[in-house]
Amino acid sequence: MQIRAKELSGLELFRMALEVSRTKDRGKVLINDRLDVALACGADGVHLPANRLPASANRVLAPPGFMISVACHSPEDVQRAAGEGADLALLAPIFSTPGKGPPLGLDALSLAARAGIPVLALGGVTLENAESCYAAGAAGIAAIRLFEDADDLATLIARGKSRRAHYP
Repeated sequence: MQIRAKELSGLELFRMALEVSRTKDRGKVLINDRLDVALACGADGVHLPANRLPASANRVLAPPGFMISVACHSPEDVQRAAGEGADLALLAPIFSTPGKGPPLGLDALSLAARAGIPVLALGGVTLENAESCYAAGAAGIAAIRLFEDADDLATLIARGKSRRAHYP
């Protein structure tokens, strides 16, 4: 789970992340764009935006086992993130989605999936096209509207957990 709450102050984000991090059986928790908050609340990692310091600069401050995820917008971005020591990449947009520019497509996802780190497909992912992301080599999918619009979120999440591919 990535906690992305740009509108919150650092203290508010810390409090929210602390509560989530204390939740039993929560899975991995990454904090968006705030290494300081991620470290302070005991999160499992940080998700870095595309316009960021290199993953290696964040790695210097992180404890062993701390995950670093990077937002990427091309297969070359994924390759660069892998070279900098990122643990995984979110590649977007794979499919058409409002306000995110032209879709990269499944060929770009397939190319990015060969970079040596797990790649999550993001952007326009639906229940209908998610399987094509896995077929292209994605380690998983990431979504916002897919989960917001779900009638039965628990079933949707359980379905995702049963996938054969997992990221760290």
